Amino acid sequence: MAAKRKILATNALPYANGTLHLGHLVGTIQGDMWVRLQKMLGHDCLYICGSDSHGTPIMIQAEKLGMTPEAMIEKIRQEQIKDFADFLVDFDNFHTTHSPENKELVELIFKRQLEKNNIRTRTIKQFYDPVKNMFLPDRYIKGECPKCGAKDQYGDSCEVCGTTYSPTELINPYSVLSGVKPIEKESEHYFFKLENFTEFLKEWTRRGHLQEQVINKLDEWFEAGLKEWDISRDAPYFGFPIPGALNKYFYVWLDAPVGYMASFKNLCEKRKELNFSDYWESEDKTELYHFIGKDIIYFHALFWPAILHGANFRTPSEIVVNGFLTIDGQKMSKSRGTFIKARTYLNHLPPEYLRYYFAAKLSDRIEDLDINFDDFTQRINSDLVGKFVNIASRSASFLNKFFSGKLSSTLSEPELYKQFSEAGNEIADKLNRLEYSQAIRQIMALADKANQYVDEKKPWSLMKEADREKEVQAICTMAVNLFRLLMIYLKPVLPQTAKASEEFLQIKPLQWQDKETPLLDHTIAEFKPLMQRIDPKQIEALKMSTQAELEKPAAATAKPEEVASEKKYINIEDFGKIDLRIAKILEANHVEGADKLLQLKVDVGDGERQIFAGIKSAYQPESLIGKHVIVVANLAPRKMRFGLSEGMVLAAGPGGSELWLVSPDEGAKPGMKVK
Repeated sequence: MAAKRKILATNALPYANGTLHLGHLVGTIQGDMWVRLQKMLGHDCLYICGSDSHGTPIMIQAEKLGMTPEAMIEKIRQEQIKDFADFLVDFDNFHTTHSPENKELVELIFKRQLEKNNIRTRTIKQFYDPVKNMFLPDRYIKGECPKCGAKDQYGDSCEVCGTTYSPTELINPYSVLSGVKPIEKESEHYFFKLENFTEFLKEWTRRGHLQEQVINKLDEWFEAGLKEWDISRDAPYFGFPIPGALNKYFYVWLDAPVGYMASFKNLCEKRKELNFSDYWESEDKTELYHFIGKDIIYFHALFWPAILHGANFRTPSEIVVNGFLTIDGQKMSKSRGTFIKARTYLNHLPPEYLRYYFAAKLSDRIEDLDINFDDFTQRINSDLVGKFVNIASRSASFLNKFFSGKLSSTLSEPELYKQFSEAGNEIADKLNRLEYSQAIRQIMALADKANQYVDEKKPWSLMKEADREKEVQAICTMAVNLFRLLMIYLKPVLPQTAKASEEFLQIKPLQWQDKETPLLDHTIAEFKPLMQRIDPKQIEALKMSTQAELEKPAAATAKPEEVASEKKYINIEDFGKIDLRIAKILEANHVEGADKLLQLKVDVGDGERQIFAGIKSAYQPESLIGKHVIVVANLAPRKMRFGLSEGMVLAAGPGGSELWLVSPDEGAKPGMKVK
């Protein structure tokens, strides 16, 4: 038997300013299945996480909701705890970065790095929003990537080419909060000298801690040269103040990964047998694994090991990176109706179906995972219900009906059992190496073989013949034992079904080593259905619920007092403020990268204007040229990712192709006021 390991696994901390969606669950479920395997193998393995609870977005979102940041992040944390638990993700602790443990650890790390001269201060020019009167965080500035030219990229890194940069390097920047072009102001900041760790990181990243694809990406960053990292932010900011500094706070990306340590420290306070230093100061006694998404590789594979190493803490044993989630081949998007919340899924489908589908598609490589709902339905109905559960249901019915649930005292096919049992060694290795899809294929091949065994033996026919009862009992005993082996192998993926199967088999919780010993001379319980087929109507209901949530009016998420004070009517003075004018469409063009918009150039009588209108589904651009329409002429210009929109075109209809522009009668001229 392999030596017992002590392992700590963590999952990337979900941000505490919104609801969990299915994309959040890829890495969490991947990590949970791996941790459950380790525990079944007899290792001491802990799985921790928490809410990433600091930063300007938290502050702004709380203000919109009329809540304190503290109240909002705790509310979101409780929602996250419930969502993860209902997807059967078994965290040993789920904490928050806004905690005394995290504050203490961040300040300690900062102090140690200062003492080693790995932090310096300097005055920088920083973008400032003159409308909101605040310095803008990187994620509240957008513009064109200075390297590849991709539009609408955030102020810290490009999602297209992966380049990291300073916000001031963006081309045509604008404030996400107000839409205005930010101005530059000077401010003193603290910087972590990442370049001091170049040689350490070059060596560390080649020591088996990372996937090959990550190493190749890091080589690009090493070639470009590592840059110092701004770890401070100006007030107003929701986070931990920097000791000894005036109106300065630790940047969220400094204290977020420290949240792993804080969550474990919090767990140590609950479980006195755990020792913090064993897991975070020594690489000899324990192993440390991080499960993260590919969008945060830079922080975890470069900044985080350097931060830990420079502060005398151990570095990760391995960082496991997963790809993004797509739905029916498209990015998760609210505009496309593919943004599925975790809770919405749970309202329509069992959590284990998603866990199994992820397992069937995940590999040890960094690849995007797509949920195709036709494939999803087919896999669940065929693999889990038609193959796996079918083995137990067809055999148990004979055992319950004719033998009072009693299994034979010997195996009729010991060699077949041995084949299945030995396959478990390979399956465990594949799951341990995160080759989940290969493991699932092997398990389902065994399920096919088990069903084939029952089909060939035909217990239903034998039962009709005289003196063949013992043979039927032996066949069904064999089939139940093959089902039990497959349940062992699928238990990390299907923990709920495993529990129900343990109750059906009337056995203790299954461990991996149980595969060595068959279940004989034992009485099983009455079989109850373990899983149900997916009805296509369930998928349709899920999609409809998702669409309905995305189409909810803004008032549904407004402050309670705003909703209460909404008026059913406006008066004539309110209406008089709207300047409706006749406009003539001079040009109409498609907008690259936009699903619904057309770019219009219109004559409103006092000059030409550019308007982006969401009418692409109903009109071809060429059909609009020369057409007279009604526009809201005094609407404040709005900065969009595609350019400035200087008005609004009026249209009516339910949407999609059923949309009609509001047009005046013949004879109307551009600039005429609509009465």
